[in-house]
Parts: sequence; C-alpha cells; structure tokens
Amino acid sequence: MIALDMVWDPSKGLDLGFFTLHYYSVMWILAFIIGLQIMKRIYKNEGQGEASLDSLFIYAVIGIMLGARLGHVIFYQPELIREDFFSIFLPFKFKGGFEFTGFQGLASHGAAIAMIISMYIYNKKVLHKTVLWILDRVVIPVASGAVFVRLGNFINSEIIGKPTGSDFGVVFKDLGENFPRHPAQLYEAGSYIFVFLALWYFYWKTKKSEQQGFLFGLFLVMLWSIRFFVEFVKEPQGDEYFTLFGLNTGQMLSIPFVLIGLYFMFIYKPKTKLS
Repeated sequence: MIALDMVWDPSKGLDLGFFTLHYYSVMWILAFIIGLQIMKRIYKNEGQGEASLDSLFIYAVIGIMLGARLGHVIFYQPELIREDFFSIFLPFKFKGGFEFTGFQGLASHGAAIAMIISMYIYNKKVLHKTVLWILDRVVIPVASGAVFVRLGNFINSEIIGKPTGSDFGVVFKDLGENFPRHPAQLYEAGSYIFVFLALWYFYWKTKKSEQQGFLFGLFLVMLWSIRFFVEFVKEPQGDEYFTLFGLNTGQMLSIPFVLIGLYFMFIYKPKTKLS
C-alpha cells in the first residue's frame, strides 16, 4: 500500500537580515487586510462612512491581538506572568536571553471575548447604533481571518493533532518526528471557510441581518462547534486547567459560546429597533 502521508518541513519565514518575517505574522496581516476589504464593502452597503471604518480597524486590531495574547496566557501559560512578564505584550522573549519571537501564543477564546468588548467600546464611542449591529457584521471578516490564522498555525507546526494511523496524516519534521499526525489546523481552516460562506450568504442573500443577533449567534454556534469537535484530535496546547467528563480546556471554553449563540439565534428579542 502506498503511504500518502505528507511530510511538512517549511521555513519559518523570510530572513530580512535584521529580523525574520515569520509567515505566521504574514497570515495575521492578510487576515486583517482582507477583513478590512470585506468590511469596506459591508459599510458601503450600510451607508457608513470611511472614518467609522478606519476606527473599526484600529479597535479590532488592538482588541483581538491583545485579547488573543491574554487569553493564551490566562488559559494555557499563566507562568509567563511571573517568569517573563513583558513577553506577554511584546514580540520578544527575555527569559534565557533576548530574542525576537513575533507574537506567539494566541488563544481564539481570548480573541472572541476581546472582540465583543472592543466592539462594545467602538459602538459607544464611534458608531452609536447597537453593539449587536456591529457584531452581526464584523463576524463575517472575523470568520475569514480565522482561516488565515489556522494556516499560520500549520506553517508553524503548532496546535498539532494527535498521532494518526491514517495515510492522510502529516509528518511535522520541524518537531523532530517521523510519524503522521492529524492536520488539525487544516481541519479548522477548511471548516472556517464554510462558516465564512454561510455568514456571507445570510448577510447578502437573506434578510437575517435585520434580525439583531442572528448572524452573531450563527457565528458563535458554527465556529465553536467546529472547535469543540476538532479538539478531539488535537494535542493539549498547554497545561489543562479546566477538564470535565473527559473534555479539555478548549472544549469547556467552547460550550458557553455555543449556548450564547443559540440564545441570540432563537430566543433573543431586541429592545430597540435598528435605525
């Protein structure tokens, strides 16, 4: 039988002399640039000005990056708080010698919480609609961005899957291994494409954008359900601080998001009408 395992051994980035531009960082940059173009089209459709779009970009970048980093530290690597505090907020490590690392260790759960908070502040300071109005729309580019982030994880050989006997596994040579693992990052990236397409369809082809909270809820249900099931074939990302009934930290943190999503899709009744 012919083995179809893929051997993955890429370079980490482009050597620019004074530092290495990591492909992972490039994926994040692409996520924000493409996301901005998607929101520009949505804002044009909604009659929103360029000034409010520029502010949205700033709030989204700062909120998502900061939340993703803090989420990773709190849920998976709290020892950094006492061992290498400044590496939490800066793209460098100081413990064991100064080194440029880029922003590594980012948790999607933290990013999701920070996105909601930053959109609340953005709406209050800039948009003056309802927070669900912006959340129903910003989840569309966020879903597209999630695809690029997981591709970046795959390039970095991180958030790896468990060993598999399948001929369709991936051998991560970067880890010094010679056996195949589930390409969990690609499972998620491919699934998030469908999340993006579903949100895009409901926004442009139906009137669901007029039902406050529906698109936001659909995003939460789809994305975190995918995350929940892919976790079964993932290796732990760090110390598992929350486990119950055989479910790991990522799964335990995903369940509340799914429940909140179902609430906004089927139960929530807005107190105010969209203007």
